[in-house]
Amino acid sequence: MIIIKITKQIPNAITLLNVLAGCFSIVFAFDGSIYTAGILIFAAAVFDFADGLTARLLNAYSELGKQLDSLADAISFGVAPSVIGFLLLKNAMNINTYYALLPLQQKTLLTIPFIMALFSVLRLAKFNIDSRQTDSFIGLPTPANAIMWASFPIAITLNAENLIFKVLLLPQTIIGLSVLMSVLLVSNISLFSLKFKSLSFTQNKIRYIFLALCIISFIVFKFYSIPVILLLYIILSLFSVKKTNLIL
Repeated sequence: MIIIKITKQIPNAITLLNVLAGCFSIVFAFDGSIYTAGILIFAAAVFDFADGLTARLLNAYSELGKQLDSLADAISFGVAPSVIGFLLLKNAMNINTYYALLPLQQKTLLTIPFIMALFSVLRLAKFNIDSRQTDSFIGLPTPANAIMWASFPIAITLNAENLIFKVLLLPQTIIGLSVLMSVLLVSNISLFSLKFKSLSFTQNKIRYIFLALCIISFIVFKFYSIPVILLLYIILSLFSVKKTNLIL
């Protein structure tokens, strides 16, 4: 009996590793190592996938696990990527002083990436009370947004001279992306889920196509492909998932 109880807690333990990765991502980001911060968000995404997979394998679903998963995602996929966006914007604006010492206009601009944290929490709360989001998502999933932002510092480190990222890391682009991604998080757009309930090609055609495109893009463009992959995800969803009437 004790062993069974311990086994049922394994998914929750993995979820807590997600929390830990998110916390340390924030720590490393403010310590100046946003490359490591990005890597840790990817690690959090692995733990986020693993806790759900483990719960299914062990039949260890629980309301505690559901709520814990959302709380973990709020940190790792809400606050952590917002911090990366904040620091990327600060660097793009050539600001080298403390936030508290900045004029109001610069403070206001640097606050914009944190809109993603607010809307990520709102999106997670909506997800928990919406029983329709099983085969598809309504609004952009928080891990997708987080992974995009996590890819930026990694790609910069690999090749800081890449033209695509020079454009992506302009202050105007970072601000625009922060607002756009925030809107997508709580939008009415239906996006297909990547969860496979079977290996059938017919039932998972869009998922197989998307994964194939992801692999090809990653082989060709490495981490530079992630914003492109996210765009592909949204475009494929618009053509494959029925629209919903869910309002903000």
